[in-house]
Amino acid sequence: MRARSILAASAAVAALAATAPAAWAGGPAASGDTTCRENQLTVRATGTELPDVLHISVTNRATRACVVDQIPTVTFGDLDGAAQPVPPSESAAYRVKAGATAYASVRTTSKLDNPDARVVDSVTVAGDPSHQGRSFPAASLGAPDGVVVWEPVTTLWKSSAAAADKALSDAVNGG
Repeated sequence: MRARSILAASAAVAALAATAPAAWAGGPAASGDTTCRENQLTVRATGTELPDVLHISVTNRATRACVVDQIPTVTFGDLDGAAQPVPPSESAAYRVKAGATAYASVRTTSKLDNPDARVVDSVTVAGDPSHQGRSFPAASLGAPDGVVVWEPVTTLWKSSAAAADKALSDAVNGG
């Protein structure tokens, strides 16, 4: 009896996955997925109405699904280190379907007037740590005087910008 329940649940999950919207980015890697080549991805970063939050995304322009690291690589000017994932996570593969986009939200500082904060003139975003990434000048992110950085954090890749914003809000506000 228990085996039937498991089989029925597996069939329901498979049916749900088959009917998921094509724009859905993905999730855990499937057998046979390869790491996305950097030239297969379109990387974007934009400012938001909040002075300390950026939206980033990667779009898979290839004809097949591929994987990026579930933790976006976000670095700031010439500062050492990268934005840390929230919640704290280990590196793992995140599958991006062909033609789909994965989204993340980045908080650059927990307090804009922090005396220890640094100001950088660019932010570099990569879909995978093996990629060089694309640099975005601070002015293009809505920060003509530079991006304020102190203890930056990033969400994991999500299937929508709204999901990334919610994950960031939950992580930094204890939601």
